[in-house]
Amino acid sequence: MDTADLYRRFAEREAHGHSARYEELAVRVAADEKLIALIEQLPEPKRQPNLLLAAVRHLDGPLRDPEEFTAWVVASWDRVRTTMLGRRTQTNEAGRCATLLPLLAALPQPLALIEVGASAGLCLYPDRYRYRYDDGAAFGPADSPVTLTCRTSGPVPLPERLPEVVWRAGIDLNPLDVRDADDMRWLESLVWPEQTDRADRLRNAVRIARAEPPHLVRGDLNETVRELVSQAPQGATPVVFHSAVLFYLPPEAREAFTETMRGLPARWISNEATSVLPSVASRLPRPAPQDRAVFALALDEQPLAFTGPHGQSLEWF
Repeated sequence: MDTADLYRRFAEREAHGHSARYEELAVRVAADEKLIALIEQLPEPKRQPNLLLAAVRHLDGPLRDPEEFTAWVVASWDRVRTTMLGRRTQTNEAGRCATLLPLLAALPQPLALIEVGASAGLCLYPDRYRYRYDDGAAFGPADSPVTLTCRTSGPVPLPERLPEVVWRAGIDLNPLDVRDADDMRWLESLVWPEQTDRADRLRNAVRIARAEPPHLVRGDLNETVRELVSQAPQGATPVVFHSAVLFYLPPEAREAFTETMRGLPARWISNEATSVLPSVASRLPRPAPQDRAVFALALDEQPLAFTGPHGQSLEWF
């Protein structure tokens, strides 16, 4: 897929219906040959629409007028390029815990959670959030400042209890520190402009994490995940999970990670774009919808549901 098509696809399948502003900006970028040429000078993983848009927000660039936006990016390209090369799309969406919860709650308790691509580690606290599925009553800690909502369809095994988490750790090539103001400002830059509820949720999830900062390890995922699984407390079920992470790895690295996971004494929850893991994609009981972006939620490579990328929906098979 060429870069212009990448931005058009982002506008049509990801931003449409969720951020009118980002939809307009992505369409404009796709039509600007000069800007596309600049973006194509970046390494392929750094050409992502989300990364460009977040970099401009982080630099306080204009976002309201598409023509002003593209003109500013071209004129400020050195600063934009430096930010894109130095940062990653580490969207730390606590909302994804709503789609992970049915699996986490059904596993043998207690749990030792290990997140791959943890960013700031906000998804390591599924036991600290409240949840509301469809129009049901909210449940979870009464004093939690975060309530996650999720639309469901199909025979979702809604949990009757929260998971008991006795140990939590994360892996990232560039871990973000919940106590660092600039790191948290970058996370806020990754939230789309109109989604003020997501921004509020992020800030409140950060408050929870700051009270007990997660154990995050910088390192290669294959080697580090082995080390962390070996450190899980005896008597706890080790659970390795990840969302929207493997997409950024080349196919050979995904294959290596798959082989690593198959050899570990741990349960494996993947929540990735439907084509990312071939072993999951080949077992999908029905094609993924074409009118919107979804992830495939799987336990030990067995697909169980389509999920909304931000945890907003759960379509159980």
